[in-house]
Amino acid sequence: MATIKTDDVFSIASFDPSKLAESFREFAEKGAQQSKEAYAKLRTAGEEAGKTLEATVQTAQAGTVEIGLKAIDVLRVNAETSLSHMEALLGVKSVAEFVELQTAFIRKHAELTVEQAKSIQETTKQVAEKLAKPSKEAAEKAMASFKVA
Repeated sequence: MATIKTDDVFSIASFDPSKLAESFREFAEKGAQQSKEAYAKLRTAGEEAGKTLEATVQTAQAGTVEIGLKAIDVLRVNAETSLSHMEALLGVKSVAEFVELQTAFIRKHAELTVEQAKSIQETTKQVAEKLAKPSKEAAEKAMASFKVA
């Protein structure tokens, strides 16, 4: 019959506190390094977002000016066309001439309005695309940097 040694059963020789401390230190260092890397990525993404926002605001400002200038041009053309029409109406000699002149003016003005609306719509579309492009690129870049390898 085998005898059990009581000092083996109650001995804690298998537990080495220095190995536990070393493992904990390695774990803490690894966590700290990962936190530093995540912070650096986050800081870089924040700086890039700030630059993107600044560029977007400048683009929006330039786009607003462009659309405003287009609207002013539309108003100028419409005013000139209306004044020319009024001058032509002053020279009317008959009711038939008045009706013909007025009909032609309305048709021409309707066509001009459609062209102007298309022009402003195209300009607005271009401005919107310019505004969306930097934000879209920045978002794609930020998402790519946070992907798990």
